[in-house]
Amino acid sequence: MTNAVLTTDERAPVVKKKEKVYVTTLKRLLKNKLAAIGIIIILLQIGMAIFAPIIATHDPIKQDLISSELPMFSEGHWLGTDNYGRDVWSRIVHGARISLLVGITAVSLGLIGGVTLGLLGGYYKKLDGIIMRVVDLLFSFPGILLAMLIIAVLGTSLVNVAIAISIWSIPTCARIVRGSVLSIKQKEYIMAMKSLGASDLRIMIRHILPNAFAPIIVFATMRMGTAILSTASLSYLGLGAQPPTPEWGAMIAQGQDYMWTSPHLTIVPGIAIMLTVFAFNVVGDGLRDALDPNMEIQ
Repeated sequence: MTNAVLTTDERAPVVKKKEKVYVTTLKRLLKNKLAAIGIIIILLQIGMAIFAPIIATHDPIKQDLISSELPMFSEGHWLGTDNYGRDVWSRIVHGARISLLVGITAVSLGLIGGVTLGLLGGYYKKLDGIIMRVVDLLFSFPGILLAMLIIAVLGTSLVNVAIAISIWSIPTCARIVRGSVLSIKQKEYIMAMKSLGASDLRIMIRHILPNAFAPIIVFATMRMGTAILSTASLSYLGLGAQPPTPEWGAMIAQGQDYMWTSPHLTIVPGIAIMLTVFAFNVVGDGLRDALDPNMEIQ
């Protein structure tokens, strides 16, 4: 009996099949009009964050008391200025960089912790009880209160905000991954890998984790919106960004005293937060539908 060796031509259909899965998922996602709008908003936000020094028309923290509280569409300040004469547009643009950076950091750290606990708990029955009790303990605290407690211990800063939100994200991620692992590890190909002597680490990393990737991606996308909203909330309460940092939540807190005379100081950063959270949520919903194998393109 000769060993069968796949030629280049024989391997091609496998590659094409994988590529077809990605293309099909993208088509399903873009077919969702709300998700498509969300993607455009997210791309614009990323562009603002990357090119903030170029897009911003003024130094976001430079004060000009002579030009304070200018209304929207003023000459040289199309979104007006705040009570210190700082350009609102420039602060919004630089605020996008801060919000996305904190959100990505928080979600990434939360994924590392949640995926690790979920994999171990779902794969090892002996560890499952201990890990799930720790997760249940974290679930017993309301998310924002848990974040406030962590910041009270660590101190007020954007770094500590990212850490607090990541810890808040761990239990939800761990439960999602654990549920997927419990289902996947019963599959025949996992049993076959065990019988062939594959190590537990190899099975978890090479075979279980990739098949649990879809719910993780959906969770991460939707959690980005929550992380950005939480960052703004904590900064509004004075637990995150400190003056004069151009962060959206802090801008709302600083502008609320001028709501009647200069409403744009709170409305503009509020709209920025709303659009960003909306975008990540609808893209997350779209991904959930697009990654569903039962969905078909009409």
